[in-house]
Amino acid sequence: LPAASLQNWPFGPCSTAGMPARRMLVSNVESVGLRPKWRACTPVLYEFTRIAMSATPAFAPLQEALDFLELNPDVEMFELFILDNNGVPRGKLLHRDELLEVYKNGRPLPSTILGLSINGDDVENTGLVWDVGDIDCRAFPISGSLQRMPWRLIPMAAVQVSMHPQSGMPATVADPRHLLSKVIDGLKADGYYPVMAAELEFYLLDQQRDSNGRPQPARDADGQRPRATQVYGLRELEQIEPFLADLYSACKLQGIPARTAISEYAPGQVEITLEHRNDALQAMDEAVRYKRLVKGVAHKHGMVACFMAKPFDDLAGTGMHMHVSLADQEGNNLFASEAPDGTPLLRHAVGGMLDTLLDSLLMFCPNANSYRRFQSNSYAPLAATWGVDNRTVSLRVPGGPAYSRHIEHRICGADANPYLAAAAILAGIHRGIREQRDPGAPVEGNGYAQATEMLPTDWLTTLRALEGSSWAKE
Repeated sequence: LPAASLQNWPFGPCSTAGMPARRMLVSNVESVGLRPKWRACTPVLYEFTRIAMSATPAFAPLQEALDFLELNPDVEMFELFILDNNGVPRGKLLHRDELLEVYKNGRPLPSTILGLSINGDDVENTGLVWDVGDIDCRAFPISGSLQRMPWRLIPMAAVQVSMHPQSGMPATVADPRHLLSKVIDGLKADGYYPVMAAELEFYLLDQQRDSNGRPQPARDADGQRPRATQVYGLRELEQIEPFLADLYSACKLQGIPARTAISEYAPGQVEITLEHRNDALQAMDEAVRYKRLVKGVAHKHGMVACFMAKPFDDLAGTGMHMHVSLADQEGNNLFASEAPDGTPLLRHAVGGMLDTLLDSLLMFCPNANSYRRFQSNSYAPLAATWGVDNRTVSLRVPGGPAYSRHIEHRICGADANPYLAAAAILAGIHRGIREQRDPGAPVEGNGYAQATEMLPTDWLTTLRALEGSSWAKE
């Protein structure tokens, strides 16, 4: 290995004087108690050390924990979690006495915690399992994530962590939050500051299946089970008012900017928007914690909140629409324009997202079920199209005053990892701007009827596209 890369090895910088690189690496690995075979270890170490990480993130200060403990003397347990690449929160339950140490020195977590399948099994070819001896990697708290969980039966709080750029290695390179941070850093270096918001749909399901073993909508407050679509129905929202009251209360307590709620295009389907944030990383942090909150509040009310992309063959799919614009350093919207289709910069951004859509589709649709959502006349996308105030296309530029001009990315299923999806969106935008990509004319009218090049409807095609993409590797 090149000597320069050894200076970034997670066990600390080493001198190359007087010893070959191979022996030096083995010595450092052995110094922490591991005995890996060099043959198995070499390619993994190289992959870990050659990836450029984002700037050191601003982890939460110790004072945040001290203030929380003083204000919440009744909280005895803390749920510490990190989000894996499948979008699954994983972690540990800590006692109150352990919290301050997490803020001071981080929490060691096994490298395998970010190398698991969606079922929680080790994925050996991630290089995070046997090759590194399932080594401990240090994770530190994310600022603002330490919040009470009012839906739990006992006084409890949660704190989200992320791998440290150095002491979190080798798991750091598998932390999806770091990927998004790196992409944001790249945009900021060119003077673009991404503004984002997530808009998540979900089903409220009964904890009991029907007589055929199928999931079914949860009962309303009147004891009846919803059967009709009733999109935008106000009575439908009134029937789940106890759930919504607790949800909005929990969001307020946790500082999550939950806004408009609607009854969506299926029985028991709900959508709640989150307010945009000038810090795109904060916006996705909040989306991650919001999903955890929705599931927790639903469980408290005897329901299951389902973010599966297509839980029912004959009903609407469930999406995560991502709203994005770019600002300058002073916060001025660079997409702002009286023209409905925005500025040339906006159109270049659209062009970049369309150009990279196939290569990044796996990050928008990560599961086999995700592709069942792509159906004509379903309000879900079908092709690589864009339009102005048009919900039949994949990339929509909503109407509104000039200062609010932005792009609504409508492709992600609600099962997507917010960090990975946002990273792919912003990286596509960055490419479009750098290369001044032309998106072509916006679609007018029925985008389904005009679609020519359809999005893939199978998992394997998108997996191969991502694997073979030089843009994705970059």
